[in-house]
Amino acid sequence: MKKTFAALAAVATLAGSLATTPASAQRGLGAAVAGGLIGGAIVGGAIAASRPAYGGPVYVEDAPPPPPCHWVRERFWDGYAWRFRRVEVCN
Repeated sequence: MKKTFAALAAVATLAGSLATTPASAQRGLGAAVAGGLIGGAIVGGAIAASRPAYGGPVYVEDAPPPPPCHWVRERFWDGYAWRFRRVEVCN
């Protein structure tokens, strides 16, 4: 917070000093560009130096246990040909 306040105070001081100069089409544009670049560098540096805001701790739920039984496709010989049937397998 102190850095942000210092940056804003510096920008306000710079803007105030530029505002008191007489208006001239030859010098006003260069001073405005320089003031904008300096002010942007100060404010950008203050923002970059600040700590990122992270959320609080998050509760993460455990994965549900696997189902005790599942279906498996099984091939069997019925005496005449190979056939398939679904069989439930439990662990």
